[in-house]
Amino acid sequence: MKRRTELRRRGVYFTAALASAITMAIIAFPEVSYKASLDGLRVWWDIVFPALLPFFIASDTLMGLGVVHFIGAMLEPLMRPLFNVPGVGAFALAMGLASGYPIGARITARLRREGLCSRVEAERLVSFTNTADPLFMVGAVAVGMFRIPALGPVLALAHYVSAILVGLVLKHYGRSERRRDGEPSAQRREPLLSRAAHELYTARNQDNRSFGQLLGDSVRDSVGTLLLIGGCIMVFSVIVRVLGVFRITDLIAQPLVFALTPFGVSRDLVNALISGFFEITIGAEMASRAAAPVVQRTVVASAIIAWSGLSVFAQAASMLFGTDVRMGIYFIARMLHAVLAAVVGLALTSWGPWAAAIHPVTATPGTLAAPGFLAVMGRSCASLAWIIGLTAAASAAASLVSRVRVIAFRVRRKDRY
Repeated sequence: MKRRTELRRRGVYFTAALASAITMAIIAFPEVSYKASLDGLRVWWDIVFPALLPFFIASDTLMGLGVVHFIGAMLEPLMRPLFNVPGVGAFALAMGLASGYPIGARITARLRREGLCSRVEAERLVSFTNTADPLFMVGAVAVGMFRIPALGPVLALAHYVSAILVGLVLKHYGRSERRRDGEPSAQRREPLLSRAAHELYTARNQDNRSFGQLLGDSVRDSVGTLLLIGGCIMVFSVIVRVLGVFRITDLIAQPLVFALTPFGVSRDLVNALISGFFEITIGAEMASRAAAPVVQRTVVASAIIAWSGLSVFAQAASMLFGTDVRMGIYFIARMLHAVLAAVVGLALTSWGPWAAAIHPVTATPGTLAAPGFLAVMGRSCASLAWIIGLTAAASAAASLVSRVRVIAFRVRRKDRY
């Protein structure tokens, strides 16, 4: 106990000293800090805000209307055997895959606060549903940074396949702990569709807000959350730039260069990994501009996107604040996701059907422009419509499967005398 108190005291001192040093560095280089914060603000306004706002509003509204509870009851037979999470995890998974960081963490936190999952189930769920969005990987990274559109499917497939693998691996995490209270038991004979409708009705009555009030609260809470995310992006953008000015990233890179040089990894890629450790966008851009083969740059970019950076880690922590969900397993899951994404990315770029199309540069910087605010918002709304449609189709399929009954006949053989 005494040793734990001493370690906690040292941690407090270290955090205070680190924050003070960063603050003094920002004051010493105001121009660099200002430009870095503007870059972070531009990324937030052009990409993050329009991409996440429709999903944030929709998730809060559907939660208040009881639709998420309906989906959870319908998809319980699918999510429980695959990932050992309740059926509402399908909603977090679908929204996280479509909209990107940190919507998976936000929905998971809401599910935990509503009592729809246990602490261990929430820790499993946030570990593989808090993922990058396809618009960022295909549009921003493949097209905007690498200038190789054929690389988009490779990055997206490597990211999502490895995320599903993380979910399957964590299926056995905390298995000995009890499931949440009030979970439908296996002996319950109520039809699936009837149980789902009952869950929707009960949840709507418990919320008891008018639709106008519910929509207004969803918009206000979503904008507030996005402002918090924008602040995290700007802060870490400044931190990474200041660390580069003081050559601290070069000092951190020295042991990694020594360890990875025998494997043919260039110093530029090591610097990209260091920057990506803090902020995903800066790290991915540095990987795209590194003096290295396309395969190596793709593998490093896949690892950085899966790791997501301390910036996204801070966003996820802020989303989960106020719950009992621990961040330790999320940190481990991010490292596992990064390793698996790098391995899958290497396989796809080396031996996949896209290998021939990736190596030649198929675009020039002047021909591909980054999508604007309205374009990103339109694609986000279209993705949301697709996700809702696919979730409804999956719920309908689960209902039909639950009605199937296998009738077995057994022939009794009489003994002959």
